[in-house]
Amino acid sequence: MMSRRHRASVIAVTSGKGGVGKSNIAVNLAIKLSMAGKDVVLLDADLGLANADVLCNIELPANLSHVIARKKELSDVMVKGPGGFRLIGGASGLARMADLTDGDRQRLITSLAELEEQTDIILIDTGAGISPNVLSFTRAADHVLVVTTPEPTAITDAYAVVKVISREDVNRRVSLLVNQARNPTEAHVVYERIAKVAKQFLGVTLYDAGYVSFDEQVSNAVRRRAPFVVGAPKCPASLCIAQLAMRLEQGVAISQAHGGFFNRMSRWFRK
Repeated sequence: MMSRRHRASVIAVTSGKGGVGKSNIAVNLAIKLSMAGKDVVLLDADLGLANADVLCNIELPANLSHVIARKKELSDVMVKGPGGFRLIGGASGLARMADLTDGDRQRLITSLAELEEQTDIILIDTGAGISPNVLSFTRAADHVLVVTTPEPTAITDAYAVVKVISREDVNRRVSLLVNQARNPTEAHVVYERIAKVAKQFLGVTLYDAGYVSFDEQVSNAVRRRAPFVVGAPKCPASLCIAQLAMRLEQGVAISQAHGGFFNRMSRWFRK
């Protein structure tokens, strides 16, 4: 008799402000995890400014808006991305979730809940900031990866995100990734700065997800619309993504939460 398949681990990739490379991290992480043998789905949940398809140079025949409009099933809008992961593209206009009918909400929840049973890892590329749309995903995920850069404004906004995420659950697993770090020392200083304040004032343990090096290959890859872990697999940034993938796999090997991500998220949709 076959054992019941575990639910997918759900990792929300978020940031306090835009422009820190969050979506690029999510795309390249999805590729690296897929290359490591994981069945990975990337959901572009930046409902107003979805761009994962652009980073991968993928033409999307349909996206989440078509699912909500009952024109497509979720399986119809998933496309294969570089390295083998599956992408569910977002679309502008979906940020107005309050306008959806109860039936539309339940249709989306049901589709996503089924997906949770059919894959190993679901990566959620959220929007930036602390809007209700963003927090609905980060609060329900098994693991939240907060991306920042060493810039003071990014650091301040990253702490704000950690504060809001932890407000309802101080035990939620949240880790910090420092992107565009000049060296390991700079990244460690940024991590320690945020982690110390989070521990002192929030009572929260902020995990260290490492860093991604500042690397010209990253900007080159964006211009070429070819993810850097594919086009330049040995560059410093690609090696950092490989380390990140290993850390996350060790930290969220299986789903820790009860009921599954999308069942928990459904409480928000039903409000």
